[in-house]
Amino acid sequence: MRSHIKNLLSVGILSFALLGGFSTSIAYAQYPGLSDPGASASGSAGGSGLVPTKEDIDGGAIPIGATAQVVVLFKNESGQPIETGLIRLYPSSTVSAIVSMNQCQDEPLSPGAECAIAISVKGLQPGQWRVEMLMSHSGRARLVTQTVSGTVETVEGASNQLSSDIDTIPSEIDFGSLESSQTLVEPVVLRNITSNTVEIENIYIDSAESAGYRLASDCKKLEAGQACIATITWSPQLKGRSSGVLVVKHSGPTAISSVLLEGEFEPEEVEEADIFPRAVPGKGLLVSSLEEIDFGEDIASASSITVTLVNSGDAEIVLKKVAVSGSDNGVSFKEGGCTEGTVLDPIEACPLTITWSPTRVGELLDDIQVLHNGARGVLVMPVRGESIATVSQDQKAILLSDSGNLQILASDDGNSDTDSTDADFSISSRQASAASKNRSMVYATSGGVVNPASVLDGYKITSFSPTRAIINGPGGSRIVFDNEENMLGGIPWWVTIQKNGIEFEHQNSRILLLFDRSLSSLNRVSASSDDKDKNNSSDSSSSSSSSDN
Repeated sequence: MRSHIKNLLSVGILSFALLGGFSTSIAYAQYPGLSDPGASASGSAGGSGLVPTKEDIDGGAIPIGATAQVVVLFKNESGQPIETGLIRLYPSSTVSAIVSMNQCQDEPLSPGAECAIAISVKGLQPGQWRVEMLMSHSGRARLVTQTVSGTVETVEGASNQLSSDIDTIPSEIDFGSLESSQTLVEPVVLRNITSNTVEIENIYIDSAESAGYRLASDCKKLEAGQACIATITWSPQLKGRSSGVLVVKHSGPTAISSVLLEGEFEPEEVEEADIFPRAVPGKGLLVSSLEEIDFGEDIASASSITVTLVNSGDAEIVLKKVAVSGSDNGVSFKEGGCTEGTVLDPIEACPLTITWSPTRVGELLDDIQVLHNGARGVLVMPVRGESIATVSQDQKAILLSDSGNLQILASDDGNSDTDSTDADFSISSRQASAASKNRSMVYATSGGVVNPASVLDGYKITSFSPTRAIINGPGGSRIVFDNEENMLGGIPWWVTIQKNGIEFEHQNSRILLLFDRSLSSLNRVSASSDDKDKNNSSDSSSSSSSSDN
């Protein structure tokens, strides 16, 4: 009996348990508060875990070229800490976007906690913009998304051009209209307007070879907010309009920036060059006191004109060469003053003496060329005049030797027969011989310094014999004797009559004055020379005959 009751109880308990289990399941469904805490925790842990606090975020309006910061919040709704992973952004073509701050990666996000991620959005083109954000995490869903949207607006003066992460200032270079042939240089500033480092991978100018654009730049890497400069040089080669594009390739999201280049070259009509060029900074400028050297009309003898060459620039000038264009018209210039190698500092001057001894009757057309290292490099001065007679080139003084500049001397009474008390010059052996015969003179210095060759300029031999001759010059005609001392131009000269002329010597300076053979017969001169030791009266007759001629 007892065992039968036990069996009944066991069956009842089993049936109740089965029925109770069913009813318990229904009760849990009807009353969630009575659900199993472990089952609840397990079901909660099986959810997405990390969710955005807002489904969609309105990023608002962004001016073109500007950058806006948009903050996205995420919350851990699971019961376990969650770690975040890689973030990917997918922006529309109207904007560029980068993650500027990620607070979620600092440490695992506790259950119920929030973290923030900041996105930098830059407006590139006008219109609607949208950025899709995908972030991986350690929760059950493994991935969470967020959408940020807005509009890109244009501002006053802005164009519809694509904006880049590398801002170019200016965005366009117009060299304008150029009339003179010269080189123009314009700068372009490249600035990183993002919060990340941008590397300049390549920078070049895309244009035709004849456009004349050149680039100089050392831009390689730009930190956030950093800038560098590139210079554009334009040297026009062809007349008309030219254009080009400065291309900057970089590692930013947009990958490229550009600057439009343009200009127009309209050269002026070529005009005659002025004799004096315009001043150029950093260069010397050689100018003359006369634009043209004009000897005038009715010239029948040797004439000289002195001009002053002045350096009116702001740098020194070195004279490289002074030359006469023609070679057979009698134009020459004197040594001294403006010669090869002369250096003129700013505002310094030197004299240039041009002499004309006409070789033919008529008009003179010649030029003086002065080569130098200043602006333009050459100064050309026209030489003009008109002669009515010729000057014999055989009567010119020839410098045989030169001791340098001489001190001009003058006698006390203007005569050459005073006694000697002091001398400022050294005499030769022949002068010493003359001094022993009491034919030397006393001279007082006049303070002037001259070139010895220039003292005898203008003198010519009008009568010639082996022992004496007549010379004509600025002071009139005078007789000079062989192996005697004569005063000419304030300088005592020792006179030696030679076969073809007269040699004048002072100190170490020797000058030969040639006799024009056309004034007398060569046979008569030779005959006189052969008979000078036999018959002195014959010498005098020959001299008188030459004077008559």
